[in-house]
Amino acid sequence: MNSIRWQTFEKFLRLLAAEAPDTEQQSFRIRCMERNLGLPVKALVIGVLFYYLFYSRWFDTPTSAREIAMEVIQRFFLVYVLINVAGAILLVGMSQLPLSFIQWVVFVVALLDGLFLAGLTLVTGGFDSMLFWVFLGLIVRNAISVPVAPLQIMLNLLVSSCYVLAGLLDLQIAQFEMDQAQIEPMTEPFVLRIVLLFLMTLCCYGVQVLVDRQRRADEEAREYALRQEQLRVTSRLAAEIAHQLKNPLGIINNAAFNLQRNVKEGKATITQQIKIIREEVERSDRIITDMMGYARLAEGKLEKLNAIEELDWAIERVFPVAAHYAVQIERNYASVLPPLLMQRNHLSEIFLNLLQNAREAINGNGTVQVQARYGENYSVVVCIGDNGPGIPSELRDKIFEPYFTTKLKGSGLGLAIVKHNVEIYGGTVKVESEPGKGARFILQLPAKSLIKLRR
Repeated sequence: MNSIRWQTFEKFLRLLAAEAPDTEQQSFRIRCMERNLGLPVKALVIGVLFYYLFYSRWFDTPTSAREIAMEVIQRFFLVYVLINVAGAILLVGMSQLPLSFIQWVVFVVALLDGLFLAGLTLVTGGFDSMLFWVFLGLIVRNAISVPVAPLQIMLNLLVSSCYVLAGLLDLQIAQFEMDQAQIEPMTEPFVLRIVLLFLMTLCCYGVQVLVDRQRRADEEAREYALRQEQLRVTSRLAAEIAHQLKNPLGIINNAAFNLQRNVKEGKATITQQIKIIREEVERSDRIITDMMGYARLAEGKLEKLNAIEELDWAIERVFPVAAHYAVQIERNYASVLPPLLMQRNHLSEIFLNLLQNAREAINGNGTVQVQARYGENYSVVVCIGDNGPGIPSELRDKIFEPYFTTKLKGSGLGLAIVKHNVEIYGGTVKVESEPGKGARFILQLPAKSLIKLRR
């Protein structure tokens, strides 16, 4: 029963999970909300507050406790202005600074706004203050400027807590002064206002989840169309090249065969030359046949694939339990990885070929390391290595060439297919190796091509 409840809770958390927008979108939000709109508005508000705090008697109260509170707010206001000036300078030059640093600047400034607004709420009526509605606006502004879910929820809960703290301090001051007779009744239940603040926090996050889901659906649709078009173009190009070359090669092969049949036995030189021609034609024909096979690979459908699940599936096929290989598989997977939009047979061929090469390199006895982690530009990085003899440095540039092999019974197509299947999705593959220390193949598979194209 507990297991079922925990699974239900996990499903609920996944339902509410929201992926943060890409760095370009986050930078755009901060630039528009905090710099272009926020700085002029805040400059105007600070100017008005400066006049009323220091040149007006609007905030004056007849009680000493509130006068003390007012003095504290005046002093805090000067610190508040200095911090906002520093934040404004950083926002103006945000293009020269790391986005992660700017995000924390926005977080600190927003929290400071909540604290200062709480101080003003304290001296303008506590729970009955009209500044309550400014807190609601502050929560909406934070949801736009801080789209990262944990930071956004924590910031808005802290801002809501600032309002609650200001209201409670107002009640404590009134009780301390024993001036209950002069306290006007609340115009509305303060509990309702507190609930409204927390509901606004949840609603802002809920809207972000919905917007994020729609954004991801749109991106996946565009990604699907883009990759489908890439595969279609690759398929058509391979088919056209194969069709154009296969016919003349067939004619050449027939001519060479007839010539060889009609040549007299004593002309060995001519016979040897014709034999070479036929061998090269046959080799070219194999290459074209494989190219047509590449074209057929593009006929499948794209799917959202989990890299970890596909790796585990490939490991089970290459190292079946019944075979009793003396191989230790070291798996190191990231907890969360973006899905890959690929054809399943393409990704399976990549992993199967690399794992089979690792098994053959260690001769079924050794260690194979399999790693999957989050890469740059919304990509998945997969590393497959072994502790075998390694690859000599003079051969590393040749191992991805078709028909190049160092194995007695190898076809020389395994790594060529790996390279082909990775590159048609805009990915890369490279090898690291030292003689006697094994080899390590590093794949970078983009989860989103559209972001790379925009850049």
